[in-house]
Amino acid sequence: MVVAAGAAPRGSRRRFPHAAMDKAYDSNAIRAKLDAKGITPVIPPKSNRLEIVVYDQERYKQRNKVERLFNKLKQFRRVATRYEKLKTNFLAFVTVALIVIMLR
Repeated sequence: MVVAAGAAPRGSRRRFPHAAMDKAYDSNAIRAKLDAKGITPVIPPKSNRLEIVVYDQERYKQRNKVERLFNKLKQFRRVATRYEKLKTNFLAFVTVALIVIMLR
């Protein structure tokens, strides 16, 4: 799963300064593409990587919170299966699900 942080305000072109990804995305090609776009990769190195790669471990820990939130959202069947076809209605159900999660 990919998690990007630091989105720009609405209406402007979105820029993400960092991209947190799983170890599965640890490749030189992906790192090069992110660097070319000015995005700092936050990807832990695979265990078989020969060169040492430094990444921000504190930012990577925040990725876990986002993944847990998505897993909680998937518990709401209407959101997980996306019964609503219009994006405004779908966003409304996601908002309701997030409110219920926050009230728990």
